Amino acid sequence: MTKTILVVDDSASIRQMVAYTFQTEGYVVIEAADGIEGLAQANAHDNIDLVLSDQNMPNMDGLTLVNTLRGHPKYGSTPILMLTTEGSDSMKMRGKEAGANGWLVKPFNPDRLLEVVKKLLN
Repeated sequence: MTKTILVVDDSASIRQMVAYTFQTEGYVVIEAADGIEGLAQANAHDNIDLVLSDQNMPNMDGLTLVNTLRGHPKYGSTPILMLTTEGSDSMKMRGKEAGANGWLVKPFNPDRLLEVVKKLLN
């Protein structure tokens, strides 16, 4: 069965690179430009298997998105991976406390991203 990934990032080029990485492996990708749009996409689809989000975005940041999704019955246990320039231990801890399952720092290695996503989906 094909897995669907919601990619939330305010950078169109990052979304494009991440989408390409996933699509070449057979994943379906839904894109959103910020946390509010990501939340709208999450509410509009019933089949999202994993959420990948940036932290620093306008309108709603990634940790707020994670907190909001974790409060939704549909996304209480959906894997959420942060892909961001934020690499401090304190920020990673905040992500873990919010409910993120993993944290990768940009720039990303496509092979490493796929490896982490496959682990989270299995």
